[in-house]
Amino acid sequence: MKYLITALVLIMMHITPAKAQLEVDITSGKLEALPIAVSKFYPENAGYANYARDIPAIIAKNLQNSGLFNPLNPQSFIQSPESIQADDPRFGEWRAINAQALVAGSVTKAEDGRTRVEFRLYDVFSQQQLTGMAYMTNEQNWRRIAHIISDEIYKRITGEDGYFDTRIVYISESGAATSRVKRLAIMDQDGKNHRYLTPAGDLVLTPRFSPTAQEITYMSYKGGKPRVYLYNIDTGRQEMLGNFPGMTFAPRFSPTGNSVVMAMSKNGNSDIYELDLRNRQSRQLTTHTGIDTAPSYAPDGKRIVFESDRGGSQQLYVMNATGGDVRRITFGKGNYANPVWSPRGDLIAFTKMQGGQFYIGVIRPDGSGERLITKAYHVEGPSWSPNGRVLTYFKESRTQGGKGRTANIYTIDLTGYNERLLRTPAGGSDPAWSPINP
Repeated sequence: MKYLITALVLIMMHITPAKAQLEVDITSGKLEALPIAVSKFYPENAGYANYARDIPAIIAKNLQNSGLFNPLNPQSFIQSPESIQADDPRFGEWRAINAQALVAGSVTKAEDGRTRVEFRLYDVFSQQQLTGMAYMTNEQNWRRIAHIISDEIYKRITGEDGYFDTRIVYISESGAATSRVKRLAIMDQDGKNHRYLTPAGDLVLTPRFSPTAQEITYMSYKGGKPRVYLYNIDTGRQEMLGNFPGMTFAPRFSPTGNSVVMAMSKNGNSDIYELDLRNRQSRQLTTHTGIDTAPSYAPDGKRIVFESDRGGSQQLYVMNATGGDVRRITFGKGNYANPVWSPRGDLIAFTKMQGGQFYIGVIRPDGSGERLITKAYHVEGPSWSPNGRVLTYFKESRTQGGKGRTANIYTIDLTGYNERLLRTPAGGSDPAWSPINP
């Protein structure tokens, strides 16, 4: 199913510069969430009543889930959506309920028959409009419109790009521990629009999005042999990447999407390879007797981080994208794995194993500033939101009696606060966050 909004038109409305700057500083640790009122939108007719109710509800939920906003209870609102539409906000009434920002909007029918969704963001204390936009689309895309508006609000107040109009691909897990069924699944970042991409009979692992968000690379045991595959989300077409003699695994796209970097095992040894997707030519990047795996490009494509036991224990290394100038960056106690470069380029997330405990942490590319942000009995597989602000990962817990285990997907803020369970129909592991949807 194609995930593009049909004939989406973005209209920038007039913005009056605010005299007072409403903003949230997101560079510190735990923050005081910004009180924001998200009013129901005004519906042009009764047929739009559900959209006028549900779109702002999703916006409020997105903002709340970020941990940076505190959406106020709509029952405390004094001014009605009809009054806002007709007379503009009565800012004194919004200040009375402690709102610092106000979101209002409308859902109407455009002349060409499409649905027009408009929103405005106000600074309550300066009594100024901060931004406003309108979107014309087909009615079935209303949920994505809510995510796009959420991103605009997030960006205007925090100064950073949002991450709500995105998807997460992951491995759905079900069945007993001894006969686990693992399927490729995809959903919106809030867990909605969930669907399976592969049948229950194919064992799949480590899915990763392309920069276009329309393709996924992953490892599959289809046919009984571990191989790296490419999956087109629009068409459902699956394609094996290269007919290599050994096992291939841990794939990840380059920032351009023109190549995939992966590990390949031959004769009991694992090295890093790059496969050019345009001509299907491969190039070996590491040649070491140690086990090199889990490569991840820097966002500029010039460097690659990977894990290796070449120094005697599982550690993280950085090298040039051509395979030269290999440098170890982790020297702390324990073992390090699953490195993934932040979209900002300033940090690398990883899994750490020490003293019988698992951690998710971050470190600078030069090896400084290591910081552990969450821990559990088993926590693994970090993946960045496209703005580099939030991480998703999976956490395993022992079942009652300690004989089994369940895996679930979580998100957490880079500061280590606001950990949230992302609910899925079954268990989930190996999540990967998409770029902003095209």
